[in-house]
Amino acid sequence: MSLRPLQDRVIIKRVDNKKTTESGIILAGSAEEKQDLGEVVAVGPGKKAENGTIIPVDLKVGDKVLFGKYAGQTVKVDGEELLVIREEEILAVFA
Repeated sequence: MSLRPLQDRVIIKRVDNKKTTESGIILAGSAEEKQDLGEVVAVGPGKKAENGTIIPVDLKVGDKVLFGKYAGQTVKVDGEELLVIREEEILAVFA
């Protein structure tokens, strides 16, 4: 199954969570926080403006992005956890 984002939505694959702290302590699954960094894996066509034109999403597949910890909707596709998020919820793109 594949997932195609609509409008100004973007599909993001979170980066791997840290499994240890800086001091070397191994974290249990429930103690880990979700990362707010990810890689764009799909981009919707854009949002429709009031005049009917499409405003394209200013991201591309492969971009590394920063987003809010509670942003978007998490979904599982083919056993992989992905995040569906609106472009406006993305805070920054790593250059």
